[in-house]
Parts: sequence; structure tokens; C-alpha cells
Amino acid sequence: MGCRVMLALMLCLLAAAVRGEDPYVYYTWNVSYGTISPLGVPQQGILINGQFPGPEINCTSNNNIVVNVFNNLDEPFLLTWHGVQHRKNSWQDGTLGTSCPIAPGTNYTYRFQVKDQIGSFFYYPTTGLHRAAGGFGGLRIFSRLLIPVPYADPEDEYWVLMGDWYTKSHTTLKKFLDSGRSLGKPDGVLINGKTAKGDGSDKPLYTMKPGKTYKYRLCNVGLKGALNFRIQGHPMKLVEMEGSHVVQNIYDSLDVHVGQCYTVLVTADQAPKDYYMVASTRFTNSVPSVGTITASAARPNPQGSYHYGQINITRTIKLVNSVSRAQGLRYAINGVSHVDADTPLKLAEYYGVANKVFKYNIISDEPPVDQKTIVKAPNVITATFRNFIEIIFENHGKTVQSYNLDGYSFFTVAIEPGRWSPEKRKNYNLLDAVSRHTVQVFPKSWAAIMLTFDNAGMWNLRSEQAENRYLGQQLYMSVLSPERSLRDEYNLPDAQLICGMVKDMPKPKPYSM
Repeated sequence: MGCRVMLALMLCLLAAAVRGEDPYVYYTWNVSYGTISPLGVPQQGILINGQFPGPEINCTSNNNIVVNVFNNLDEPFLLTWHGVQHRKNSWQDGTLGTSCPIAPGTNYTYRFQVKDQIGSFFYYPTTGLHRAAGGFGGLRIFSRLLIPVPYADPEDEYWVLMGDWYTKSHTTLKKFLDSGRSLGKPDGVLINGKTAKGDGSDKPLYTMKPGKTYKYRLCNVGLKGALNFRIQGHPMKLVEMEGSHVVQNIYDSLDVHVGQCYTVLVTADQAPKDYYMVASTRFTNSVPSVGTITASAARPNPQGSYHYGQINITRTIKLVNSVSRAQGLRYAINGVSHVDADTPLKLAEYYGVANKVFKYNIISDEPPVDQKTIVKAPNVITATFRNFIEIIFENHGKTVQSYNLDGYSFFTVAIEPGRWSPEKRKNYNLLDAVSRHTVQVFPKSWAAIMLTFDNAGMWNLRSEQAENRYLGQQLYMSVLSPERSLRDEYNLPDAQLICGMVKDMPKPKPYSM
């Protein structure tokens, strides 16, 4: 009997060890100014550990990421982790609606988990127009060894962080917008912070061995426009899109809209020599077909990812973007141009003083008839926890829009020209739409997405066009669990920066199980 008891005890201890905490990955980043010349013109850039673009975050699904950020700029600074869902933890999202910015000469440590996610993502600054100076970099999440990947291991993998670029400083560009002036056309396009001369003197960005297959992680980290990406003489096999593996189709080129990421496989099956990698601006009024379908992901959604077309829609929110010059240049969603409050919205909500900082639901689920009148205010709408909601983005303008929703991935079920109406639902893809975090909306067109709001927190829905976002084309979704339980949302972290009207208030009673 004694041996049996000892064996049982050993098994229990082993089980406890197996259930241990997921691994941690640590980074220390020093953010500073530095002179860069990506288009041949010296300008002030934002460097992380002296690098432009910034260093990569390299992790595996379910890893805990710890990033200690030292702000050596002369301005407040924040980073967002674009596409990371931060389950139950909007405190780490790094937007001005959830976080106090890191003051000059101080540091803040981000702590978040890449829970049940895989794929190609990136980070970038959300304060001012810092994104126009750098401060961005790649964030790759590998599948765990136990989760099969639907393609063979590549020989190697490479980042392609592409984006349009201005030679003017971020402070000058910000002054343009503050004075009512648009940014205008970018001065060029960068790939990994560089541009080619095209005269034969350029050093190869990457080298591939003949016959080998390589993985390229493509992200549009730019400020304004869609980019068409291609590799001379080499077709690309699309295998992943913003965290979802997809049915693998071959493309000669791919349109990558601002904020979007793709992962492709490229085989070096041509004669050994130099080949151009090209990212060019894309201006089009045509609406391409949407045909890529989900093959697998890190996990099925507990609400039924693979059967989303069978879930009853509880609410439809129709969002229309507009622009006005009546109060200087401003962009709006449903007639409201968002302005950031001195107290982050999430802090005000957590401390019970939301009514002193903002009003909920100042826009309705239907856009106003008069799109010319714009109100400036914090734009926060509520969503019932775990409700399945349909969101329609309608673009009456002349340029492509690109929208991202933090904290979630959603199913893009339709992208079509014209105006949306309930009858358009008959055209929805209710079987195998891609689950992603950023959707494009073409001029004079609409896009429909569906998702379950099962991640409690305060989540930013924003235009990925820097000018539009900075001048108000964004809002926040407040998703509160009625239980106010740790099962649904984490408490305010002990090390969270506190600012605004709640700075000297006592902390509220924490959530419990």
C-alpha cells in the first residue's frame, strides 16, 4: 500500500508540473530618436534599440510576452500590438483609450499572452503621428509543436514590412493635420525601411538557395495606401492571413491594404540571379472577388467558429465614414469624430467615473441622414457580452478605407459595391469566410463582418489610415461582463500607469472568481 501511495503522489506532482505556466519571453527596448535616410533625405526617425524598423518579437502560441519599454523621446509614447487579441486584458492593448502614455524619461512594462494565436503580426506607435517616423516591427507567433501546420517547414523565413513613407518629420506632418491640411501623397514606398536605387548597386535584401522554399511574412505597416506586392518571376502560395491558415492558392501578386498581413511560400525554382521584390502603390475603383477560405487556425472559437453562419444575429451596426472641414479637417464615423480624453476610457470605466469622462452610445446603430454635420467627442458604443453582432462598413468616399478591430478576429462575409441593405445578406459567405482583424472597404462600396463579442474590455475600432485615425475616424467598443469576474476579465494590473482624473483615487474593489 505504501508503494501505491508514493506512486500516486509522484503522479500528482508530475501532473502539477505539466500544468505549469506557459513560457515567458522577455525584451528590453530603448526608444529614441535617430537620423535615418530611407528615401535618401536625412530625417528624424524613431528607433528601438537603435534599429529601424524595430526588433522582431519572436514567440510561440500561448507564450507570455514581457516588453520593458524605456521612452527616451521628448514626447509621450505608446505601442499597440496589432492583431494580438489580449484575451481578457485590454489593459495591454496600447491605445489612448485603454492606457496612459509612457512619459518621456520613464518606462513601462507590457505583459500579455498570445493566447491561442498563430501568424504574422506587427506592432507600432499609437501616439500622435509617431508611426510616420518608425517605431514599428514584426511580431511572429509560431504554432506549438503539438499543433500541425498545413505545409512543410521552409528553409528559412523572412519579413517584408512594407509601407508608404513621407520624408517630412512626424512633427511636421502632425502640424499639417492640426492646421486643417491633409498629408497629401507619400514620397515613396519602403520595404524593411529601405528603397532600391534600381541601378544595379543595391545589395540583395534576401538570398534563397536553388530549389528551396521560403516563407515570407508580408505586412503593410504604412500610413495611407494599399500596396501591390510581387517577386519577379516567382509566384507566391498564400498559406496564412492574419492568424488563420487558408486554402492554399497561387498568386503572382497580392494587394495588401494598410494594417493587413499575409504569409506566403516562395520556391527558388528559377535560374540563379538577382530578382526584384516590388511593393507599389495601388489605386483602383474595382472590387475584387473574395475567394480565400479558412482551412485551420490555432483553435476553434468556443462559440463555434466553423459554424458562424448558423448563429443568430442579435444586432446589426452600420458604420459610415465621413469627412468635414467645418471645424478644420475632421474624419468621423456616423457623424462623430473621436477625440481622446485626458483620462483613458477604460480607466474611467473601471474606476466608476465614466459619466464624468464620456457618454456611451452617442452614435446609433444606423448612420445619420446628414453626414455633413460632425460632432467631436469620445466615441464609445457598448456591446453585450457574448452577443453575435453584424457590423457593416459603408464607404461613400473616393478612397479605400481599412478598418481594424482590436481584441478580436472577425469573419469577413461580403465586400461589394454600392450601398448595403438587408437583402444583401443573401450574398454572404456563411460557410468558409476568413477570420481576420483588418478589412478593406473600397470606394462607393461596403463590407460586412460578423463576430461574437466574447472578449471583455475596451477595444479600439479604427481606420488604419493614419490621417483618418488621428483626426477622429475611430471609436471604442465597451464590452463588459455582467459577472465582473476574473473568469471574463483581468483586474487593473498593479504596475499599470494611472493618469487623468483617477490618478489619486483609491483603487476599486478587484474582481474575483
